[in-house]
Amino acid sequence: MSNKEQVISLLDKLPEYKIAYILAFAQGVAVSDESDDDAFCQRLVDNYLNDDDPTKHETITIEELAKELDIQL
Repeated sequence: MSNKEQVISLLDKLPEYKIAYILAFAQGVAVSDESDDDAFCQRLVDNYLNDDDPTKHETITIEELAKELDIQL
């Protein structure tokens, strides 16, 4: 069974409200362009590099973050 056939088979088993989520995702994938993704990522990098916040380079460990968010690892 092809990937497309498997997706169609799964869609037949889903309730309508879940299909709406998949439709939104599929529409995003269909119009997404790799150059758009690259441009978005480049803007993120540029925004970070141009941010004058003196604390932007400070880091914490995953354990510290979990403790701060009261998450058990």
